[in-house]
Order: sequence, then C-alpha cells, then structure tokens
Amino acid sequence: MDRIELPRVGFGGAPIGNLYDAVAEEQARATVEAAWESGIRLYDTAPHYGLGVSERRIGAALAGRSGYLLSTKVGRLLRPAGSRPSKAGGREELGFAEPDDLERVWDFSAGGVRTSLAESLDRLGLPGVDIAFIHDPDDHADQAIKEAYPALAELRAEGRIRAVGVGMNQWQVPLRFVRETDIDVVMLAGRYTLLDQSGLPLLEECARRGVKVLAAGVFNSGLLATHEPGGTFDYLPAPEHVVAKARRIAAVCERHGVTLPQAAMAFPLRHPAVATIVVGARSPQEVRENAALRAWPVPDELWEDLASEGLL
Repeated sequence: MDRIELPRVGFGGAPIGNLYDAVAEEQARATVEAAWESGIRLYDTAPHYGLGVSERRIGAALAGRSGYLLSTKVGRLLRPAGSRPSKAGGREELGFAEPDDLERVWDFSAGGVRTSLAESLDRLGLPGVDIAFIHDPDDHADQAIKEAYPALAELRAEGRIRAVGVGMNQWQVPLRFVRETDIDVVMLAGRYTLLDQSGLPLLEECARRGVKVLAAGVFNSGLLATHEPGGTFDYLPAPEHVVAKARRIAAVCERHGVTLPQAAMAFPLRHPAVATIVVGARSPQEVRENAALRAWPVPDELWEDLASEGLL
C-alpha cells in the first residue's frame, strides 16, 4: 500500500469505550497517554464502541498532538433510542456499559457512510481521520461493496481520507472486498491468532495483492491476555476445550521463557501480510505491561515446537 505507512503496533479503542465495564474519564485519558508515551502512533476507534464514547475520549486525548494515524469506522449511525425504525437491525447488545438514550442503526448506503464519517469527526473533535473502515457488514456485504466502498473511495480520491478498509470478525466477506474492490487495508479481528488461524486464506490473498492487514483481537477478546488462560473467547465465556488448548500453548511458551500474551502479540506479525497488531487496553498498567512484553524477543524455536505439537 503506497498511500500510508503503518506502524507495527496500534491502540484499540474498544476497552475505553466501556467494553464489558465502565471506564472512568480520567482512566481513559491516562490510558491513551500511556499508549502515546510507549511510542504507539496508531489509534483505532468506532462509533460502535460505547455509542461514541471511545471516539470522544480518543479525540480529546489526541487533541494538540501530531505525527499519529487515526482510524474510525462506518456502517452504524448513532440515533436517539426509538427515534426511527431500522429494517436492517437496530440496537445491539454486545457487552458495552453504556446509556440507553442512543441506539445503533445499520447504514451502508453512500449517504449513510458520508454522514457517519462526518458525525465521527464531530465526536472526535479532529479535522480528519487517516483510515475509514467499513465495519461489520456481515449481513450487508453486497450493499457495502456497491455503495459504502465507492463512497469512501471518492473521499480517498478527494484527499479527505488516506485509506479505505474493512474491519470484521470473519474473513470471508473481507476476502470479497480484497478481490472485488481497490481496498487498501483489512482489519481482521480474532481470525489469525494463536488459537484461530482460520483467516489464513484472506491473509494469503492480501499478501498476493499488496493489501495490508491489521490484526486485531490478538487475545481472542481476553482468553490469551494473561499467562493463565481464562475469561472470554470471541466475547463469550470460553469453552473448556478452547481453554485447554490455550493452557497447552502456555506450557510450551514457558519452556522458552515466553508468556502467553507475549506470544499472542508476536504471532500475527510473522505473516508477511500483517503490518500491524492492534491491541486494546483499559488502563495505563495494561498498556505498560503489553509494551514491556513486546520488547522481549520470541525465539523461533517456540513456533517450531508449537507446530510440531499440533498447536499451530
């Protein structure tokens, strides 16, 4: 991709959008500041994350700074709760601690995309974003390809944004975008991790076509975030067989002096299509711990052992 150079690590804004539990304003601001101090210069957010809370917080924290990349997403408009029907779906219950005065309304039309981006800029309080991702068009792939993408491509041609992307928790629809559009980047969440490499066909096609991948959800929503696996997998309670596999991976990591989250962050970057890992955090401590783990090298022998034991 010639339009934009991506750093190896980005900050994911879902946790400070009150994912699972509310995060205080002061803590959210300190978390972004810790990310900046650790050298992170790519920040990703979305209207979906806490009904605009993440966008407002990231915009406020980045105000007055320069030399960073910022991405947000389109596909969900935020509207007063009950203000209008949505034939394509409306309010979602996806684990954000948020007020009930707003709801998400799916809209992948050309006009909806332009409106979404304009409203995001208002919430961010910033003059522009670098990357606009089409967000979760699982059930709206045709419209997103025929209407949302061309609208964003026009904005790219006008210099209003630098890159167009698609961001999803699955790989099949992004593969269509890679093959059917002139997309720049793909954000793939949770489908190329230590526990799930199902997105490999997408990555291989991206490598062939020069489309850069941002690997998000590297902890599979929490299961790989600590050396003792537990919690959630793909935003739901982790099945026992998945936890058992994660424990086996952790045991191999221990033999090489590596922790599970350290390996989880290092693994996606081994693929040539992956330019960036996007790691969310809800506290300055999490940011600093992840930065310290990334600084330690992971030996190649670890990956060889995981493969030989059928764990990769």
